[in-house]
Amino acid sequence: MRYLLFFCACALLSSGVGAVELSDTYGTIQSPRFPDSYPSDTEVTWNMTVPVGFRIKLYFLHFDLEPSYLCEYDYAKVEAEGLVLGTFCGKESTDTEQAPGQQEILSPGPTMSLTFHSDFSNEERFTGFDAHYTAVDVDECMEQSDEDLICDHHCHNYISGFYCSCRFGYLLHTDNRTCKVECSDNLYTLRSGTISSSDFPNPYPKSSDCLYRIELEEGFSVTIIFDDSFDIEDHPEVTCPYDFLKIKAGRKEYGPICGEKSPGRIETGSNSVQILFHSDNSGENRGWKLSYVAAGNSCPVLQPPANGNIEPLQSAYTFKDQALITCNVGYHVLKDNLEMDAFQIECQKDGTWSNVVPTCKIVDCKAPRPLENGHVTFSTTNNRTTYQSSLQYSCQQPFYEMVPNITSAYTCEANGVWKNSELGTKIPTCQPVCGSPRFTRSALARIAGGSYAKKGISPWIAMLAQDGRPFCGGSLIGRQWVVTAAHCLHHPLDIDDPVLRNTDIKSSLSFTIILGKHRTLRKDDTEQSFQAKTILLHPRYNSSTYQFDIALLELADKPVLNDYVMPVCLPTDPVENGELAVVSGWGKQFLSRSPDALLEIEIPVVDKEVCQQTYASMGRKITEDMLCAGEKQGGKDACSGDSGGPMVTLNRSQKRWFLAGSVSWGVGCGEQDRYGVYADVLKNLDWIKEKSGVKY
Repeated sequence: MRYLLFFCACALLSSGVGAVELSDTYGTIQSPRFPDSYPSDTEVTWNMTVPVGFRIKLYFLHFDLEPSYLCEYDYAKVEAEGLVLGTFCGKESTDTEQAPGQQEILSPGPTMSLTFHSDFSNEERFTGFDAHYTAVDVDECMEQSDEDLICDHHCHNYISGFYCSCRFGYLLHTDNRTCKVECSDNLYTLRSGTISSSDFPNPYPKSSDCLYRIELEEGFSVTIIFDDSFDIEDHPEVTCPYDFLKIKAGRKEYGPICGEKSPGRIETGSNSVQILFHSDNSGENRGWKLSYVAAGNSCPVLQPPANGNIEPLQSAYTFKDQALITCNVGYHVLKDNLEMDAFQIECQKDGTWSNVVPTCKIVDCKAPRPLENGHVTFSTTNNRTTYQSSLQYSCQQPFYEMVPNITSAYTCEANGVWKNSELGTKIPTCQPVCGSPRFTRSALARIAGGSYAKKGISPWIAMLAQDGRPFCGGSLIGRQWVVTAAHCLHHPLDIDDPVLRNTDIKSSLSFTIILGKHRTLRKDDTEQSFQAKTILLHPRYNSSTYQFDIALLELADKPVLNDYVMPVCLPTDPVENGELAVVSGWGKQFLSRSPDALLEIEIPVVDKEVCQQTYASMGRKITEDMLCAGEKQGGKDACSGDSGGPMVTLNRSQKRWFLAGSVSWGVGCGEQDRYGVYADVLKNLDWIKEKSGVKY
């Protein structure tokens, strides 16, 4: 290198001027003849060039040129891109203002030139300079400023170059410097909203074309109101050449719009509005923001219906406004003969309502559910069934009673149902009055050899008749069931007909059940006749021992309750020994002749052990499901034909008669030490209630 420089310096000595091109990324430059004194009247320029993306760093390790005011004699001048970066002369140790010293000189770009100049003479010996240069990477990212941005958002430096990237949501433009947004498909369908340039109030993106569309139903008109804060790049002489807004509404167009003055309020008169915003690749303006609202044609003001309300109740309604019509408590909306809780109408684009305001109709609970064997009494004379009307249920007196026994009224509620404070929407039932005959007893006669009972004194007694003649008795319970003896419904084992002999239970068509009966063979005007719908024998009935000798008959029809037909009550407590019981029946007397009418006796209940002792010698057993009654000396007893008939006791506190037993068996009629045996109803009560449904 020294040889090269010396050779060049020598060449320059002959010409006095020259240029050297240097393209390496580093090198050494020395004054001619260095380190000997440089020649006079010489000028040499070294032109340094490094790759793009680099700059040149130049520094001097030795410097010794003739000093002079403003370096007018000898000097070393550094230039780059038409700029003088420094002119030096003198010595490092003395003329520090003009000598480079330890200074590093950087070029702004990839080129730099160093020119050495000496005048015609040197008063002393000066050795010149020893300089070095090298290519250094340019950090473009560090050198960008707010006024001159290399990258819009992010700058990334690498050796000999840089690249740009954008924030999330932005795209790098094709110039690889600016960042734009993809904003060509913004659709607004609500009746009001706000729209602004991206990043508002920060500067909007460059190199972008944004389209915002407001699309509403036909019938709406959009009004746009721009904020006062409005800043779009403009030009003092040309209308919006850089960035601008354009608005298209139907056939109307507004714009281009730019500058710092807000467009304010724009009545578009259209339901479809397009807003186009364009920005070029420069500028740092803040952008714009607007709000929009849509209004439609007005509809007539609404008036609430009588006994009703409108929500919302407004002084003005426009297209798409909705109104909900409701009624006061106790009223229903009536529309097209249909009752509903509410009805909604809407203001249409032509300024009319979608429907007329319906009326409010008072709630009608309709006719209440009928009460079998009962009555309904309204609180008003016209039997109103509308909201807040009231009624009361009652039962047919004196043969039915209300269960449960309520006294409060039923009221027509707002939901269209009758409701009671005690039972809610349920209604009571009318159950037959049991054990309370309309006729009272005077003197009790004897069945065996006795006189007749008073007509209607035992209105629960039933006659089981075959071919018009009684063969057993029974007791009415509830509305439709008769308690009798199981053995009454069996065919005798010694009958001649083999078909009947093999049939355990009588056919329901072979006998008749008669209620309201008094005379034995003659017809009474009070009697009611029925066929058996269902025949049920106790599942534990034993025909040889008469255990559980009890059966139920369901009547095919319900009898009419009156003074002569009334059910007996089911027992709630066991009978006590010695308690008097009444037994009724149409059984034969001692002369084997049926009585003309119903007979009854009053006999005491007998202790089971005493009763068992009288039958022990005969090999008969008194079981737990049996009762005994009668007098030791005899004379009062049930006889043939009385089987299944009632044995009743009186509860004096309740003044009601209860079915204690059903006539079952015995030996003879009214003999001494021969008590009558009865099926204990209380012992069979669970089965009776389960099968019949009678609970009282």
